[in-house]
Amino acid sequence: MAIYDSPRRGITIKEKEKLLPQEEKLEIGKQRKEFSIGIPKETDKDENRIALTPLAVDLLSNNGHSVMLEGNAGAAANFLDIEYVEAGANIVFSREEIFKNDIIIKISPFSIDEIELLQGKQVIMSFLHAKNQPEEIIRKLMQKRITAIAYEFLKDNYDNYPIVRSMSEISGTTSILIAAEYLSNVHNGKGEMLGGITGVSPTEVIVLGSGITAEYATRTALGLGAQVKVFDSCIHRLREMQTRVGERLYTSVFQPRILAKALRSADIVIGAVEMLENEPFFIVTENMIMNMKKNSVIIDISIDQGGCFETSQLTSHSNPVFVKHGVIHYCVHNIASRVARTASYAISNILSQVMLNIGGAGGIEHLIKEDTGVRNGIYIYNGILTNTYIGELFGIPAKDINLLMAAF
Repeated sequence: MAIYDSPRRGITIKEKEKLLPQEEKLEIGKQRKEFSIGIPKETDKDENRIALTPLAVDLLSNNGHSVMLEGNAGAAANFLDIEYVEAGANIVFSREEIFKNDIIIKISPFSIDEIELLQGKQVIMSFLHAKNQPEEIIRKLMQKRITAIAYEFLKDNYDNYPIVRSMSEISGTTSILIAAEYLSNVHNGKGEMLGGITGVSPTEVIVLGSGITAEYATRTALGLGAQVKVFDSCIHRLREMQTRVGERLYTSVFQPRILAKALRSADIVIGAVEMLENEPFFIVTENMIMNMKKNSVIIDISIDQGGCFETSQLTSHSNPVFVKHGVIHYCVHNIASRVARTASYAISNILSQVMLNIGGAGGIEHLIKEDTGVRNGIYIYNGILTNTYIGELFGIPAKDINLLMAAF
């Protein structure tokens, strides 16, 4: 039997409670945001990669975001415009239209001409290569109040640099395959096979460095049956690398006499040293190279930092090698672009998730408050320089982004 507050009105106590003023329930969930993404065609003749593959575009389109590509932007990586159209992208042939989008992503650093096309208060993403950029680039981005993210600064949840690591893995592996080409008769090399067979001595490969690039070069050379020697300045890093590779390797610190002796019998030398400002610009002297075997091969992956061979000179994909003292030198700064399709997939897998996270968080401002990895990737926030290294490089005052987050 129901209990009534007033028999004459016929209202129960529970019903009366419903009529009383209730506490307002505020929506505290995230406000998801949809945005437009522009992908211009790369103008650097040696850059064949693209930031998003058709599969990534399909994923973003299905989540409400719009993607606009400049015509033939993916052609160098063998992604056709029709593939992007089928994935939901719009293809345009006007660079001005591309640079009107909320987020513009590319591979090579933005040029002055490209920055001029930006509308202002947008998000841009690309490699930066700070040492090779003029101060004008940074100042123009600041003037347009751009929020800029550099791929080489982005971190993941494990405090790694995912894009840098992926490109390092590709460069290390590909360097051995390139060396194998120039060791063969195809490019007038010695006519030797990288590795070895029964009854024939294996190829001797020297790897300078012990980072990710060096590790993957070592893994690939070992997998092909070569004899590998690894040199580095730090015994601890050499020990760690040997543990990761899982095989006993010939390792040594950079002792000039020991290195010179090893170079005299080497068929391939891979330069994958992470150059530091207080170190010399080269590890291998010209005199050491003069004593190497004729038609041996040098691959200087460190060329983008100045090179670790005294005889190194920057080359391009269209003219990748030169011969000095009878030794073949390959000094292309962007080896990953040689396998552009694979490299594009690697970059796209990371960037597509960043794009989804930006939308899911309700915008870049909300994401960088909760995602320290993306926050680390930002070097300009809303026109304010936030990267101390770049600030010292160009003499521009930089502000701590963590403090800025408290103000915005």
